[in-house]
Amino acid sequence: MGRLFDGPWPIVIIIIVALLLFAAPKLPGMARALGQSMRILKSEVKEMKGDGKDTPSSSQPSAADAEQPVEGKVIPPKGGANPADGNAGPSSRA
Repeated sequence: MGRLFDGPWPIVIIIIVALLLFAAPKLPGMARALGQSMRILKSEVKEMKGDGKDTPSSSQPSAADAEQPVEGKVIPPKGGANPADGNAGPSSRA
């Protein structure tokens, strides 16, 4: 008989045929996910390239930079609830 498995091409063709037979319903979803991943990657690379170009030329901070949140800043709760009353949050309400 012939030597079927001597080269890599007959094995590759058998694998492709098996994938088409058994994974055919899932192929459109996989292609859609791959395309979406490629678009996300492309936009992220474009954004990374543009990050260095958007720096302002002046050395003075703008008004938007002055309003940056500060770590450790304490914000009082809304509604005027006093934490000393025992009403610590929504989970303690009945």
